[in-house]
Formats: sequence, C-alpha cells, structure tokens
Amino acid sequence: MVLIIPFGVSSGYVQGPIGYLLRHAGVSVAQAAGIIALSVLPHTYKFAWAPVVDTTLDQKRWYLIAGTASSLGIAALGMFPATRAGLALLASVVFIGSCATTFLGMAVESLMAYSTPENLKGRAGGWFQAGNLGGTGIGAGIGLWLSQRLPWTGWASAIVGGLCLLCCGALYFVPTPVRTLERDGFGKSLVAAVRDLIRVARGRAGLLALILCFLPIGSGAASGLWATVADDWKATADTVALVTGLLSGVISAAGCIVGGWICDRMDRKVSYVVYGLLQAACAIGMALMPHTQTMFVAWASLYAFITGLTYAGFTAFVLEAIGKGAAATKYSVYASLSNFPIYYMTNVDGWAHDRWSATGMLFTEAALCVLGAAVFMGLIAALGRGRAPGAAEQAAS
Repeated sequence: MVLIIPFGVSSGYVQGPIGYLLRHAGVSVAQAAGIIALSVLPHTYKFAWAPVVDTTLDQKRWYLIAGTASSLGIAALGMFPATRAGLALLASVVFIGSCATTFLGMAVESLMAYSTPENLKGRAGGWFQAGNLGGTGIGAGIGLWLSQRLPWTGWASAIVGGLCLLCCGALYFVPTPVRTLERDGFGKSLVAAVRDLIRVARGRAGLLALILCFLPIGSGAASGLWATVADDWKATADTVALVTGLLSGVISAAGCIVGGWICDRMDRKVSYVVYGLLQAACAIGMALMPHTQTMFVAWASLYAFITGLTYAGFTAFVLEAIGKGAAATKYSVYASLSNFPIYYMTNVDGWAHDRWSATGMLFTEAALCVLGAAVFMGLIAALGRGRAPGAAEQAAS
C-alpha cells in the first residue's frame, strides 16, 4: 500500500489542482479532460517496456529509480502555468511524469505477485489499490489545498513530490523475491517473459481478463473530473479539496479493502461486474438528485467507495490469472490495457458534459457501464464454466 502511493499521487495531482486551475482559467471541461486523460495514456501501453523490469536489475532497484523520477515529475507539475496558453507545455510535463510512474507501478506489481499466496490475492489487491486510490486522494486534495494557500503553485507540487519520496523507506520491510525467469542474458529472459505472457493469455482466465480490460465497467472515470465539474454543484475549492482528497482517499481505500475481502469469498469475475453495476447506479443517483454542494459530497463519496471495490476486484482477478513467472510483464499488460476504458471514458465524460451538462455526463457513463457488463457476462456464458480460473496458469508458474 505504501509503495504504490506515489503512483496514485501523480494522477491525483493532475485530476485535482491541475483540473481545478484549468477550469477556473477558462479552459473547457473537454480540454481539461484531455489533459487528465493524457496522464493515463502512457499506462495504456506500458507493457511495451515491462520486460525490462522483469529481466534487469531487481524490483527494489527499479523502485528507487522510478520513485525518485516520479517524485520529481510530481514536483514539476505545479511549476508550469495551468492556463489556456500553457496547455501544450503542461501536457508535456504530465505525459513525461506519467511515464516515470509506469516503472514504479511495475516494480510494486512484481513484488506483490511474488509475495502473495493464492488465498490472499484478493486482500493483496485490496491493499494495493487502497494505496493507489488513497494516493490519488492525497495528490488531488492536499495538492489543491496547498495550491490555494501558497503564493506559488510550484511550492505545493514540490511539497507533495517530496512526501512521495519518503515512500521509498517502505522497501526496507519488503523482501526481495527470487525470480523464476532465466537469468542467463537479457535476450533469453525476454523470450521467456513473452512466452509466459502468451501462455497466460491463451488460458480461459487470462482471456476473460484480457477482454475485461477493454470494457467500460467500473472505470471510475467521473472521479477524475470532480474538480473540473464541481461548479455544477456549486462546490467551493475547500469542499473539492476535501471530497477529492482526504475523504476520497480514506473512503476509496476502505472500498478497496472491503472489495478485496469479498473477492476472496466469491467468483472474482462476477464480483467485478457487480461492483461496476453499483457504480453505474451511483452515477444515475447523482445525476437525478439536486445539484447542491451537500449532494456533491455525499454522492462523490459513495462513488469513491464503489471505485475502491472495482479496483480491488480487477486486481484480484488479474493476480489470479497471471500466476508468477514474468509477473511485471504479465500484470503490466493487463493493467495497461485496463487503462483504455479510463482513458476513453474520461474523454467521453468531458465531451458529454460540454454537450449535455453534468447530468448527461453521468447518464452517459452509467449507460456504457451497463452495456459493458452485459457484454462481459454474455462472454462468460459463451465460454462456459470450464475448470477453475487460473488453475492451469498457476500450476505452470
């Protein structure tokens, strides 16, 4: 949980302070959503360099390198103007910083895959996503709160980036696992990693997890735009900082832990779909209720809890499917592809807001989520029950 916090902080700072400042600088919601979505973009194809983490150095060394780079990237976010004129430069900083966090995420994912026994994968996924979403809350809330009170936004981002660097201290308490890949050269290790990935993707559990990555189920994309659309609920800057920050971090972390616990006690695929439908229902409820500051706090908080459920459900299902072996590569492929719905739904939400207001944005997200859930359940039925998900993969790992 502690090790993955900077990963969440990086995206949270873009969603919170940057999104809020852009909106109040006259930038449209669709344009601001484009910048926020850009922070997700490198994570959609980070699997391209995941074998490097699996086949060179070790997880702890990669974490130290990526943790330092990520902290510098977060610190840089507030040092460039969040205005219409500065969009291009800001977009470059967001993109480069996000690339650095991909290596941090892969190092933690590999440590988690090697260190977690089968019966605890749900809870491990819950704590992992608790750190991710809790970090998002820290970046969004504390970042926005500081940026509203310090004379220069660069001081706010520098403080947040410095705090993230402290997370490296958690490595002391984590053992360095022995890898199961070949260690006789980068080329052979890379081939072994790719073969391991193909084997998992050909299995039933791996295939279902792969399909799930592309569907807009439980993406939680609207939460990335709360700071940008808060004016629709007449929410003040301090309220936005609370809802997207500490409150969101605690509530979503609780959702992750609860979601992971439930996943260890029922079919992990089904639990993920149920979580996604709950999120769609929450979006509909938020759209229909009065758009007041109180309703904004209540519904955004419920949305944060359900997002925690969905993130834990996805992580538990993928950990079940991938086994060990080239853990960083395999998890990164699934984690990368799972960012596609977040990326395109963030853009869709921004477009729907500018076309139909906040109500239309929430209805659009809910409708696509229900459609995705229907498609996925149909695929499960078509493929049949078969043997226990992940059994073949784990036996061969």
